[in-house]
Amino acid sequence: MKNPIILWIVKLIAVVILLQTLYFKFTAAEESVYIFQTLGIEPFGRIGSGVAELIASILILIPRTTLLGALLGLGTMLGAIFSHIFVLGIEVQNDGGTLFILALITLLSCLLLVFAERNKIPDLLRFKL
Repeated sequence: MKNPIILWIVKLIAVVILLQTLYFKFTAAEESVYIFQTLGIEPFGRIGSGVAELIASILILIPRTTLLGALLGLGTMLGAIFSHIFVLGIEVQNDGGTLFILALITLLSCLLLVFAERNKIPDLLRFKL
């Protein structure tokens, strides 16, 4: 994936979805509270995942830190997908599976970004002072 326009489209897809959910998490929207109560981690899980998604979004947009943001986004989306599969179900409060599909799209976007930035992985593994 060498085309910078496609890369930015993938970045924007991930970032828009991640940022769009923040409003619901940070305002304690009914569906968001329900999800995290069902998982047994309300309110800290809701707020913590929102902060992680905000940080991931910022990192994705900065070219030097895109890999870190994509890895953080990948981790949070894996958590969301596993929560849907094993606890919540694909459909939450009659949403037609929208949240699950958005998590999958974000996961795929982050995977593509990690793949595109894979040459930077060795740099992450080296600790420099």
